[in-house]
Amino acid sequence: MNLADLNKIAEAMVAPGKGILAADESTGTIKKRFDAIGTENTEENRRDYRELMFRTTEAMSKYISGVILYDETIWQKAKDGTPLVELIKKTGAIPGIKVDEGTKPLPQCPGELITVGLDKLADRLPKYYEQGARFAKWRAVIDIADGIPSHTAVMTNAHALARYAALCQQAQIVPIVEPEVLMDGAHDIDRCYEVTQWVLKETFQQLYYQRVELEGIVLKPNMAVPGKKSAKKASVEEVAEKTVRMLKDCVPGAVPGIAFLSGGQSDEEATAHLDAMNKIGNLPWKLTFSYGRALQAAPQKAWSGKAENVAAAQRAFTHRAMMNGLASLGQWKQDLEKKAA
Repeated sequence: MNLADLNKIAEAMVAPGKGILAADESTGTIKKRFDAIGTENTEENRRDYRELMFRTTEAMSKYISGVILYDETIWQKAKDGTPLVELIKKTGAIPGIKVDEGTKPLPQCPGELITVGLDKLADRLPKYYEQGARFAKWRAVIDIADGIPSHTAVMTNAHALARYAALCQQAQIVPIVEPEVLMDGAHDIDRCYEVTQWVLKETFQQLYYQRVELEGIVLKPNMAVPGKKSAKKASVEEVAEKTVRMLKDCVPGAVPGIAFLSGGQSDEEATAHLDAMNKIGNLPWKLTFSYGRALQAAPQKAWSGKAENVAAAQRAFTHRAMMNGLASLGQWKQDLEKKAA
């Protein structure tokens, strides 16, 4: 393992004014997105949709540092025969790969999940590296409800994340470490804070046990936000202040950067929260975005599976990427949202 090279990639992934495009939806997940815009979920349509984003030169070169790809996508070629990985590289962005294989029910823990895919990961990673991937992603899912999360779920998922991260670094691939505390419940922001703090502390403990070098990772956590069904809402300022406090308490300064997931927030909420955190300033790590839906909902709707809508979709993608790029610098203003994408 060459830590200097891993650190160089990790730093580039959180470069000022840029963030990561999560284009790694599974075939099942993208079907839901395509159903919503009346588009058939074929391999060709999935390819065409992702190609239109990777060919959006302004967005990709100015605001996107890296792209997380699904296994299908990393091997695909554009309509003209160019590998999609090469399209990404040409813009200066770094190709990455989602390597987990989804979730399964966690034994003896009703309602809780464990992420799977470790067994053959050591064999898969060199092939992804050869194909151009320089970072990877593994998502652990922690739910909040009555009586959960359990200690078993938190510890087991943190352990799997750490083992994945160690395998990645061994293969000279930067691991994105993603422990996601879901925002689906009726819990308030303080409960989210408490659970996320626990999850992060356990994750970093397990990373230490697995001898993962923190200078060669990027953390992808949730923000401290109330559950979607919570009666108690939180202001942008409260989300920013509590998230920063939580991270300062849990994340060592050796970590180059933190790239948040959007976790079901609206486009503008995800941008406003990121911006408010960066306006607080005096942070030991860079704070940026690794958004999927919060970057893609607008371009997907504009595209709607029609070739004649590609230019409109690319404008929408550029607008969202620019808004989040500004937020990663603490320079976003709400009135910028009013301008047409």
